[in-house]
Amino acid sequence: MPRAQIVGWSHSHFGKSDAPDTESLIASILHPALAHAGVETAQIDGIFVGVFNAGFSRQDFQAALVALSDDALRHVPAMRFENACATGSAALYGAMDFIESGRGRIALVVGAEKMTATPTADVGEILLGASYVREEAGIPAGFAGLFGRIAEGYFQRYGDQSDALAMIAAKNHVNGMANPYAHMRKDFGFEFCNTPSDRNPLVAGPLRRTDCSLVSDGAAILVLADDETAKTLNRAIGFRARVQANDFLPMSKRDVLAMEGARRAWARALADSSLTLQDLSLVETHDCFTMAEMLEYEAMGLAPPGQGHRVIREGITAKGGALPVNTSGGLKSKGHPIGATGVSMHVMAAMQLAGEAGDMAVPDARIAGVFNMGGVAVANYCSILERVR
Repeated sequence: MPRAQIVGWSHSHFGKSDAPDTESLIASILHPALAHAGVETAQIDGIFVGVFNAGFSRQDFQAALVALSDDALRHVPAMRFENACATGSAALYGAMDFIESGRGRIALVVGAEKMTATPTADVGEILLGASYVREEAGIPAGFAGLFGRIAEGYFQRYGDQSDALAMIAAKNHVNGMANPYAHMRKDFGFEFCNTPSDRNPLVAGPLRRTDCSLVSDGAAILVLADDETAKTLNRAIGFRARVQANDFLPMSKRDVLAMEGARRAWARALADSSLTLQDLSLVETHDCFTMAEMLEYEAMGLAPPGQGHRVIREGITAKGGALPVNTSGGLKSKGHPIGATGVSMHVMAAMQLAGEAGDMAVPDARIAGVFNMGGVAVANYCSILERVR
């Protein structure tokens, strides 16, 4: 069976873009991705697009927009994926299925979102569409309100860990300083992140502004090829494992602090790859809120339940630690254009493994983990990547 491998990529700057829409964002990085992979437009067999939309734009049917950047893509099959904040990973896994089924040899995976043109209050309402609306739509402050409640529940069960969340925010902002694509390249420092103020107000529950990811515009593209085709190209990043594990959408039907879907995805990915966490050089994980990153430490097995704070306090996930996490700055610093996020996370990991991460580089990176989730750990995607050549 053919195996899909990453052979190239491109990435826009994340932040407030002058590009008017996702069509323009995609067009700006399409040909750079093809050039990086060393392939021609005519070689593309399938296009897989991740755009959440859900009200950010009147233009839907966005899979059809990619061909407007190059007439040679006119007749190439294209499809759009949506899976909340894991939309980009859903598109990636769909492209991998396409290649590994033998239906095509080279595929484009495109993730994009234009968010900043939408009023902030409307952004919150749009994103709450990825919650269980019947029960959770009335929660103030959008998804920050959901994670604010989660943080409150965690603190009630395990003690106040506000300072640990501030450490995570400070770590990711330091890392983002080295990422040329990041929305917020600024080192805020622990004291600023830990202290509510006019510039860093409480947003929901114990979460401060610095605990929340950014509303961003952006796009990212991966070029995939089957392993035989990849041998003829410049680089190849393979998948030791890729796993999706879902969980109930309503938070009322599960213990959200257990993050069971995320835990299952990580356990299966490590088992499928015959690896342990100690074998990983780095992880890119879904820090939509600092509370999410701390829960993910526990879900991936770095700490038992209630002890995730020890991971950041002991420096384990710092860039020079035993397992660097979010060396890109994560969603917290890099930004979180919903449809682009999962694609971007895989680009960041692939850059590390290919030795193309520049100032972000983790020395001698060999194997990387990527965890991207949709909703409150509802759709959980875990990839284990390694450089093939």
